[in-house]
Amino acid sequence: MARNTTHKWAFKPGMRAGAFGWRGTAKATARLKAATREIKAVRKSDPVVAGEGVIALAERIWPAFEHIDTSSGALGTAVARTLEDLAPILIEAPADETTRAVWAERLRRAILDDGVDYLAPLADRFGEIAKVPLVINEHADRDLDLIAAAWADHARFSHVPTATLTLSCLLEAGHHEELLALVDSARTRLWFHEKFAAEALVRQDREAEALARAVALLEGERMPPGYRAIAQFCETLLIRQGKAHEAYARYGVPMTAGGTWLAMWRDLVKRYPHRDPRRVLEDLMAHHGRKGKWFATAKTAETLDIALDCAADHEAAPATLTRAGRDLAQKDPAFAAGVALHSIKLLHAGRGYDASPPSTSTTRSPTSSQPPDRSTARHGRWISCAGSPRMEAEMT
Repeated sequence: MARNTTHKWAFKPGMRAGAFGWRGTAKATARLKAATREIKAVRKSDPVVAGEGVIALAERIWPAFEHIDTSSGALGTAVARTLEDLAPILIEAPADETTRAVWAERLRRAILDDGVDYLAPLADRFGEIAKVPLVINEHADRDLDLIAAAWADHARFSHVPTATLTLSCLLEAGHHEELLALVDSARTRLWFHEKFAAEALVRQDREAEALARAVALLEGERMPPGYRAIAQFCETLLIRQGKAHEAYARYGVPMTAGGTWLAMWRDLVKRYPHRDPRRVLEDLMAHHGRKGKWFATAKTAETLDIALDCAADHEAAPATLTRAGRDLAQKDPAFAAGVALHSIKLLHAGRGYDASPPSTSTTRSPTSSQPPDRSTARHGRWISCAGSPRMEAEMT
């Protein structure tokens, strides 16, 4: 008998259909964060009710966000992160078979109604969410013939919204050969579907075939959709096979993820903790180039000799050099002075911008504890370089 999971969720009124307009990304993201906090708080006392909350949120995402401009990708990223964060709550909830069946049916309906694949993270793990063998097999078989017919027709493209959840159920049910045959029948090879075939091979101890299948997707002239996920899969398999050096060279350095140069270095150091951080930085610089952009990373890694070399590059940012010199003026005066010199050279070359007088009021010279005499700046403007201000005269 299904358990009564009635709970008054605070996030529901804010996630009603049509609740957001064209520019609602920021507000929608805030609502997702609030819903996540509420569900996690409930999980501490009742994980089954928390699982019900995840389903309720998933059902409301498309109706609530339908009219929001998604061209920037910010909302899609926020939704994906939210669902990836909440999926374990849904999977691990100690729900009975009847509750699992109800959840799976509701989630399936939400996926069918989803206009832009917001619920893809849950569709990918649908088999894990269904959990009960009877429920998994029921959803694996429901649209199997429809998908097979659509993918076998290479003359025209047909999209089946439940294809991903069906593959997930086939994988969790252990129907590996049936899954492989279905994926192989498709005209276009996409990682969204190929990842289930690769995982099926791994679960059959056919790792070499799985690796070859994934590598083949990366061999074209153009990077395929999801190429980072493909590279990560290949990297993980190689490391599992004891080929960490090959994994690092083929996929670690070239496919490092991160929104900044510093984030890329940190990501790689975290994934390869036994490698020398300095060597990791040198490998990244050699592969990606643009030496000047790596200054802040080299400084954070405490490889000041590399940082000073980066500071001499034309792509280094004078403002970044200025702050670094100021921060290390007392700890390492020689480094601060070297960075200051490079900052001045870059400014004279027309790179960066001149600092305003207020921004120089707190600066100090690496060799002096006295503030600059601002009275001399009456007919000029101050340029702050690594804590060593100078005046560029603009006599009128």
